Amino acid sequence: MKKIVTISFIASTLLLTGCAQRIADFTLASTKNVNLNNGHFVEGPRVVGEDTKAIFIVPLGVPSIKEASDNTIEQDRCAVGLTDVAADSEFFSFLVGYVKYKIEGNLLIDKSKPGCESWK
Repeated sequence: MKKIVTISFIASTLLLTGCAQRIADFTLASTKNVNLNNGHFVEGPRVVGEDTKAIFIVPLGVPSIKEASDNTIEQDRCAVGLTDVAADSEFFSFLVGYVKYKIEGNLLIDKSKPGCESWK
């Protein structure tokens, strides 16, 4: 009985092991060309975007922080960047798993873009 408990504990520890860490914090971040002199910016809602790649014994790709940032910014067509940004990475693998970059921040809305003048 003691052997079964020990083996179960070791197996569950290996299967539930993962790692997450903060990569960076930014006050302002963008992967788009932004004219910061126009003064028509408003802060939008807090959003999260990510780029994830699967692992099946070996990684099936490399996630990109730029792709995660683009996925976050492009949630609103009037957004050109992010404020109060946090970038994290996550990793989980035991034969099968994933590698992920996650970006979280407040959208920076440019009201001078066509069709964005009446943004909330």
